[in-house]
Amino acid sequence: VQLVESGGGLVQPGGSLRLSCAASGFAFSRYVMSWYRQASGKERELVASISSTGGNTNYADSVKGRFTISRDNAMNAVYVEMNSLKPEDTGVYYCHVVIGPRNYWGKGTLVTVSS
Repeated sequence: VQLVESGGGLVQPGGSLRLSCAASGFAFSRYVMSWYRQASGKERELVASISSTGGNTNYADSVKGRFTISRDNAMNAVYVEMNSLKPEDTGVYYCHVVIGPRNYWGKGTLVTVSS
């Protein structure tokens, strides 16, 4: 299983970013996919998740209305579109999947929201 995130960077408050996660090594279309984030000195937290077909999504209260998770099962990819970014959105964003008893994580991509 391999999860590779991309798309992070430095953005001003109010700006937007789109993160991508390229997945390989498993039957991507069968699994719920999630994005987590971890700010410096804080615990990792769930940002958003999406069902295997993309028909159901779930968001942390802190990002509802600003972030949109989506997936492309033909491309084995999951995305998160982040709008109206705030400094408190700063952190490392991780792609995540649970397969059987195991959690799999990517290495993360850093998002910094600062003026």
